[in-house]
Amino acid sequence: MQGRFRSRKGGTTQNVLVAITFDLKFAYVLAGWEGSAHDSRILSDALSRPRGLRIPEGKYYLADAGYGIRIGCITPYRGVRYHLKEFAAEGPENAKELFNLRHSSLRITVERVFGILKKRFRVLDAEPFWNFQTQVDIVLACCIIHNHIMGVDPSDLINQGLYEESEFDSIIQTLTEREEREEAREWFAKRDEIAQTMWTDYMARNIR
Repeated sequence: MQGRFRSRKGGTTQNVLVAITFDLKFAYVLAGWEGSAHDSRILSDALSRPRGLRIPEGKYYLADAGYGIRIGCITPYRGVRYHLKEFAAEGPENAKELFNLRHSSLRITVERVFGILKKRFRVLDAEPFWNFQTQVDIVLACCIIHNHIMGVDPSDLINQGLYEESEFDSIIQTLTEREEREEAREWFAKRDEIAQTMWTDYMARNIR
């Protein structure tokens, strides 16, 4: 059992999926998965829960590559420059690189929120000694308190300039493999469309 909670770095961890808004708040939190669980599996769980993650129609979340592109989630292009430091010497050379650059730039919001959370609640970095359910509850409680603080005091000093790189009540019908492939193709095309639109605008601005 404990082995499943070992992360890729060797420590014993739980895996937490979150959705974060641009005003640095948690819109959704799913805690309690073992550290070794794959991101795409956790996302599937979050989307399948009766009171789980809901993506508004016509909207989408930017997601890490590990989640895989799917309806409502757009990931960066694989095998293409992504991290900001990779563009330090030379800017994007094509639509895919520009998309990844902007995807990475927006991801800073996620990294910043986690930095604030760990700075504010040192218990999240401590060696846990509570039972596992209590550990899960602590993560959820910290996220709730963070949202409250952001609502009443968004100018709190900790928020400024900080950056660091169950059983279901019912069963929601899952997609068939064929439907999943069709949705993936649709969202690959949507990502390409967004990337090409960005690139056309980027080139027009730079030609002037």
